[in-house]
Amino acid sequence: MREPTIARNYAETLLALADKAGDVEGWGRMLSEVASMVTTDRGVRRFLENPRLSADAKCEVLRKALQDRMPRLFVRFLESVVQNRRQAIVPAIAQEYAMLVDARLGRVAAEVTLARAPQPGEVQMIADALAKQVGRPVVATVRVNPEILGGMIVRMGDTLRDGSVRRRLALLRNTLVTGATR
Repeated sequence: MREPTIARNYAETLLALADKAGDVEGWGRMLSEVASMVTTDRGVRRFLENPRLSADAKCEVLRKALQDRMPRLFVRFLESVVQNRRQAIVPAIAQEYAMLVDARLGRVAAEVTLARAPQPGEVQMIADALAKQVGRPVVATVRVNPEILGGMIVRMGDTLRDGSVRRRLALLRNTLVTGATR
C-alpha cells in the first residue's frame, strides 16, 4: 500500500475518534503539533526512527510525554501509529486529516506563496478575498519564497494562480523577444 493511502486511512480513523470526542478541530491542532515536532525537532525524529528502540519503549516515552497534555484516546492513536512503525508518516497523516476536516466543514485550503513574511492581518485579508472568489470559506497557509520577487502565487486544489512579479517579468521578456524577432 502506498504512503498517501496509508496516511489517509490513519487520518480517517483519527477523524472518527475525534468525532466521538466531539473536538475535530482541536484534535487537528494536536496532530499538527505532533507532526511539527516530528518534522522540525531533530531529537524527536531521531528517537522515533531509532531501530534499536522497541516500539513499546517508544510508546512508553510518548505516553509519559503527552499524557497530561493530550486526551488518552489521542495518545493511544499515536501509540498505534508507532506500534505499526508508521511514525515517519505522521506529517502526511496530519496533512490528510486537515484535508478531511476542511472537506467536511466546506472549507477550501489555499497555499499562498509570498515574497516576504506577511504583515499582521494580511493572511486573513488574502483568505477573505479568496473566499469571495470561490464562494466558500478559505483556510490559507503561507509560504515565503523571496525568489518570486513580489506578488503572490495561490494554489487551491488543482488550480494555480501565479501573480508573481517573477512570472510577469518572464512574460514581458517573452513578449519582447518574440516581438523583436518578427
